[in-house]
Parts: sequence; structure tokens; C-alpha cells
Amino acid sequence: MAERSTAAVDVADNSGDEPLTAKAEKATADGAAQTRERDTAADEDGAETDKPESRGTTSPPELHSGHKLARRYRLEECVTRLDGFSSWRAVDEKLRRAVGVHLLPADHPRARSVLAAARSSALLGDPRFVQVLDAVEENDLVYVVHEWLPDATELTAVLAAGPLEAHEAYQLVSQVSQAMAAAHREGLAHLRLTPGAVLRTSTGQYRIRGLAVNAALRGIESDTPQRTDTEAIGALLYAALTQRWPYEDDAYGLSGLPKDVGLIAPDQVRAGVHRGLSELAMRALVNDGATASRQDPPCTTPEELVKAIGEMPRIRPPEPAFTAPPEYQRTSYQQGAYNRPAAHLGATQPVVPPPPPLQSRTGRALKWAVSALLIAALGLGSWQLADALMDRENSGDSDGTTQTNGGGDKNQPRPKKPISIEDAREYVVKGPAQSPESVGNTYDKDSSSLWRTKTFNDGPEIAPYKPGVGIVYDLGSAQDVSDASIALKYGGSHTTATLYVADSLTPSTGIDSMKKIGGVTTSDTTAKISAKKPVKSRYVLLWLTALPNSGPDGYYRAGYKQAITDVRFKG
Repeated sequence: MAERSTAAVDVADNSGDEPLTAKAEKATADGAAQTRERDTAADEDGAETDKPESRGTTSPPELHSGHKLARRYRLEECVTRLDGFSSWRAVDEKLRRAVGVHLLPADHPRARSVLAAARSSALLGDPRFVQVLDAVEENDLVYVVHEWLPDATELTAVLAAGPLEAHEAYQLVSQVSQAMAAAHREGLAHLRLTPGAVLRTSTGQYRIRGLAVNAALRGIESDTPQRTDTEAIGALLYAALTQRWPYEDDAYGLSGLPKDVGLIAPDQVRAGVHRGLSELAMRALVNDGATASRQDPPCTTPEELVKAIGEMPRIRPPEPAFTAPPEYQRTSYQQGAYNRPAAHLGATQPVVPPPPPLQSRTGRALKWAVSALLIAALGLGSWQLADALMDRENSGDSDGTTQTNGGGDKNQPRPKKPISIEDAREYVVKGPAQSPESVGNTYDKDSSSLWRTKTFNDGPEIAPYKPGVGIVYDLGSAQDVSDASIALKYGGSHTTATLYVADSLTPSTGIDSMKKIGGVTTSDTTAKISAKKPVKSRYVLLWLTALPNSGPDGYYRAGYKQAITDVRFKG
């Protein structure tokens, strides 16, 4: 992947300009400070236009709504006009969908860098980023076409309503850190990771737009791209926890910190902030080596930030608010006054006598029929009870067991009890993780949340790409595990799941050395695994080795994949 991205940049950047990869452009002596300084300008697809401080030497193309690019992309609304380029909401008339378009003259000094950045970003193909769909130079114009997510909300707008609660802030920093770590492994940096570049979809997932492209459009570069992006993630987390921007200047509708106070921890800015997340934000931000907890080293790369998040105790979603039911009141129908107006309080109500008993011929017949049925039922029950007692006496059975129809004495099976799950962690044997920040969704009792695998080109067997993928569950203490019920998102041929005994949340032994509890292969959306006899263990590994083929799902492409929505154990 890394070689492919580099090659694409080299081909695209044939004008001699330096391509935007891990080192996109060179800024002032402090690259991170320059990023913060420019954060006050309009962001991609933001509402600000025609800013008087813009200093572009080349005027943006004189285009208007209704103009078509490549006889396909119809411009609808200009959302940003800044520094020689413009950004538009447009319509792809060929596929009948909304798209975003960045436009700048072909002779713009940054046109080559923008094209190179867009083509490199398109090669990444990670669904956590807003995808670049096209990057073209024609008719003295350079334009970049990208996805438009009409159901997504900018983090700027989310924070305008207030700070995020701890679980939501945890999801934000986890998902953004994971995505940026993956981008940097492919040699790509963002360098302008602001609240306007982070979108929250209607399903609660976070997606990042403008990877490499935003910085190229604005001429931003850094000598330490990983540190710059890590600091930006720390600023996002800080803002999510406090609804304040962690610098003195106001930005993105957020107030900055008080002058001459310096950087103070989020839990000192606002009461009730989660201490672990507060320390994490301080470790990611540049603060002269100081951290909130002092003994923890600062995080200087997204990969280090991902590791620090993984070492934190998992933050559970808040419990749903309980609303007490209204005090029970008899309805007018129950009071024998159906379809009558309600009486005024304090009014004396006439006593309505109960209806007289059935005195007609039909009533007497009905009473005799009911009586006969009761007598017959009592007689049948008495006969069955006597017969059972006689059988018990004849068999001499007095040890507390019952006799089955087969004639063999067996103890009645004890009903299986649900086993609660205390914690979980993804188990990775080879290659990258699948979705470690989402493992908690498999036991949060919310069928709409899930943990999803990557999409594989071949299958159903995952090998040789990986020996398997899975999650280790912590049951809190050693339990007798006999059954597992797994709810899956995708059906089809086929899913293979196996349960193993693990020695910890991060097993020290390989799969071949683990004790197998049971396994199943299914083409349904549920998988049930039963052990021949209960196995006692605190840690249980759910291991998937085959995945069904499924079509495109949202922004997940077609291929061999699976998602787990719910896991339950019994013993």
C-alpha cells in the first residue's frame, strides 16, 4: 500500500512541485502554530466566503450555479471562496447524487500539489475518510470531486450544542485516532484536522474529510506531520470535553482559554470531565512536555495515541434514563362508565349495583356446563396425581429423582443462567486490527450497534490473509461456559465461529494452544455454540475464520465481511 501511494504521487506530480505526502508543504518555524493560526480561516465546505484577509495571487475561476464540469458535475452552491480557490456543493448528473467540488485555476501555484494530494488520498480507499472521487485538470481548471454526506453533521455544529458526554468523546478520539494512524502508515497526513473536517453520521460514526487535500489547498505543511495531526486530535478531544478551544484565540464558534493562563487540563476547565480522557487530551497536545498525570509520556503520533486509548478502561455508554410510570388509575371503562363524561371532583357519585346473576334458561345452562367442566378437570387431575404416586411407590424411588419415559433415572437439568460480560478486547494475530474501538458494541445490549470486520476480496475462508479475527471477552470471574449466542449482521454462505478458552484479555498463547469450547458454521444471521460439557474460564475468545460475501453497505464496499451486533454467554 505505501509503495502504491508513493508511486501515484510521483506520476501525478510531474511538474516538479513537491508532492504532499507525510511532508506536505513547509510552514513557518512552528508548523503546529501555523496550523492553529490558519484555523480561524474558513474551513472546507464552511459557511464563510469572500474573506477580506485572503491574499491569493490568482483569482478563483468565475463560475456560477448551473455550470457543468466534464458535462457531468453541475455546480449548485458555492460554500467557500478563499485564497484563489472555491469549494462547491454539486450534483453528479450521471449517478444522480450530491458531491463536493474544489476548483482552482490550472496556473495556481498550488494546483500541482492539490492534484497530487487528491490522487494519493483516493488510493487510500479507507471508508473512515470522505472519499476523493475524481481529480482532473481540463480547460485551464483543476478540480477535485469528493463525496458529499447530506446526513452528516460537522463536529463544529455538534459542539455548538454543548460538550460531549464521556462515551461519545471516547468514540470520537478512538475513531479519529485509528483513522489517522492508518493514513500515516500509508504516508498521508491531514495537517488541517479541525472540527470542520470531522463529520458525525446519523449512525454515530465519525468520518474525516480533506485528507491531504485541505492542507494542499491552503499551502500548509509541517516538518513533523505526525505530531501536527496528533496535536490536532488532542485539540478535538479537548473541545469535545470542555466546549472550549485549547488555545487563547477563539475558533470554530468556541471560546479560547483565558489569556496568560497557559494550557490547563480539561477537568480543571469544566466539572465532571472524565479524568482518563482529560489526561489523554493533555498527552496529545503540545504543552512543553507536561501532561495531566505527569508520569505518562506525551503522545507524538496517532499510533501512540491509539495505544494509549487501548490501555484505558473502556468507557461504557450511559444507562438510558428511567421514567417512572404514572400512578395507576382506573379508567372510566373499568369503572363501568365507558363513554360517559367524567364527574367533577368532589361530586357525590351514585352507587351502581352490580348486575343481577344470570336467571334465564341460558344462564342456568351455562352454570351447569361450567360446573361439569370443573368436576371433570378435578377428577382428571386427581387420577393423574394418584397414578404418579403409585408409580413412585412401586419403583421404590425415594432419593429425590424422577423417572423418565425411557425408564432411566436422571436428575432434572438445571436451567442455564446468563453470564455478564465485564470487558472485551480485539485479538489480533496477524496484520492490522479490525475495529478495536467498537468491541464494546457487541455486548452493550443495543442491537443497532456493532463491531465490523474489514472487507476481504476472497473468501469465505479468511486465510491466507489472516488466520482469523476475533474478540476476547472478560466474564469478571471464572464461569462455567456452556452456550454462546451470537447475532450477526450478514447472512449467506458462510460464517464459521469458534469459542476458545483464553488466559487473559491479551492471550499469551496462540490459537493452537487454546482449549476449544465449541464451534459452528452457519449461513444465518445467528450462530449458537454449545459445549459438550461446561468449560470453566474467565476469558473466552470468539474466533471467526470464514465470512460470507455481502454487497455494498453504506460506505462499506462489497466483499467477504461480517459484523457482530450481540454476544451472550450462558453457563
